[in-house]
Amino acid sequence: MKIYFLGIGGTAMGNAAIMFKGLGHSVLGADELLYPPMSNILEDAQLEYYEGYDAERLAKLAPDLVIVGNAISRGNVEVEWLLNTQSIRLISLPQLLSEFVLKERKPVVISGTHGKTTTASIVAYLLKHNNLSPGWFIGGAPKSLPSGAVIGSGDSFVIEGDEYDTAFFDKRSKFIHYRPLIVAVNNIEMDHADIFRDLKDIQRSFEHLFRIIPSNGFLVVNGDDPNIEPLLEIDWCKVLKVGTGITNDLRIESFKEDADGSSFNLIYKGELWAEVRWSLHGLYNARNAAIAAFSAALSTALSSDPNQVIRFDLGSLKDFKGVTRRQEELFKSEELLVLEDFAHHPTAIEHILRSMHSVYPEHEIITCFEPRSNTAKSGLFQDAFTESFKQSSELLIGRLHRSSLLKDESKLDRARICSQLNALGIHASAYDCNDQLLSALINRLNGNSAERKKSLVIFFTNGSFDGIMEKLILKLSE
Repeated sequence: MKIYFLGIGGTAMGNAAIMFKGLGHSVLGADELLYPPMSNILEDAQLEYYEGYDAERLAKLAPDLVIVGNAISRGNVEVEWLLNTQSIRLISLPQLLSEFVLKERKPVVISGTHGKTTTASIVAYLLKHNNLSPGWFIGGAPKSLPSGAVIGSGDSFVIEGDEYDTAFFDKRSKFIHYRPLIVAVNNIEMDHADIFRDLKDIQRSFEHLFRIIPSNGFLVVNGDDPNIEPLLEIDWCKVLKVGTGITNDLRIESFKEDADGSSFNLIYKGELWAEVRWSLHGLYNARNAAIAAFSAALSTALSSDPNQVIRFDLGSLKDFKGVTRRQEELFKSEELLVLEDFAHHPTAIEHILRSMHSVYPEHEIITCFEPRSNTAKSGLFQDAFTESFKQSSELLIGRLHRSSLLKDESKLDRARICSQLNALGIHASAYDCNDQLLSALINRLNGNSAERKKSLVIFFTNGSFDGIMEKLILKLSE
């Protein structure tokens, strides 16, 4: 079958295209603009793609099936041609996965506002290292797995379950399509203000997900999250809690972190399951690991008896390397460390900065933030962003991505954030051009004197930041 991916540059769409090529299908696609890491991943897979949309080209290619990414909307010339001609079937990516991948598997759906990609990667990694041949579909580039999507031959299939809507023609959350046997929820917060009205609206989508878990399935949740607790009046499946609190079934204890990573113990019903030492930082990542370990163990043949989860081996966690663009080291010298992170929600940013402040107390933290996602560039979390950046020594805010599409009163007020932080003695500046931000950052780093602290520069963006990270590393390498 010839399958065409409309919006192939997204991490989920690109990984799906590669997986279906591996299944023997003829696969190609198009996107408006592709950039690393996805462009590199598609090229390495020798997958044919086009930049820009062209209805005449699509007609000549004549695919059997078109997969429409959720970033694609009405007005796209290829979408309009498909709808007008009705000559080729078009479906969403979640529908593709549901029909062609998940029907005969045991899906483990990893959901929540933050940490889905990392947690799903850990589940797949643990199942793989326990020789269970899982399949997985992850919206990122895991460093410890061969790719973000593998069909696998075992029963379990791990999938990142996003609460965002499915496609322009299907406004249900993506995870509703995924036939869950096990659902894991890291956390629930207000996000995606472009499609959800408020926190209750998001919680309602998660309730819908929970209602399709079968009676022989499991719901694994962050037991420390007050936004999840009201949703747990469930009598149709087993609910298991993970966290630091004493009421959790699986507890995280003795958490410590340093420049080389972190360590913690996992205690299941009073019994030590594992002592973990790994390269990832932050209590939030320890919780990701705990939820992942529980989910992986329950998805095996032991799942009929949750009291036996401690027989599942977690020893390989010591070698897990995380996910591309999650606290990824771009440059390191004796005086300077440069990191990149995909975070674009204030809670995630605050957790990361707090962890970095603890791990690198001798460094001054220079935060560079690109308000790019719908959440980040809106005024929804105006005060929350200000609070999250208080862990910085200095803040440089980039341009609002596609700000012309937002009403002035709904935009993130960058000047207000800078004013409030400057009043606290934290130097903060906003730039309407990201290259200007880069120039200011280079001048700032060049101006360091021998008496100053070491510097940690961390870029927060879910996009390319207009290429300034690569330009900085090139400059530093010179």
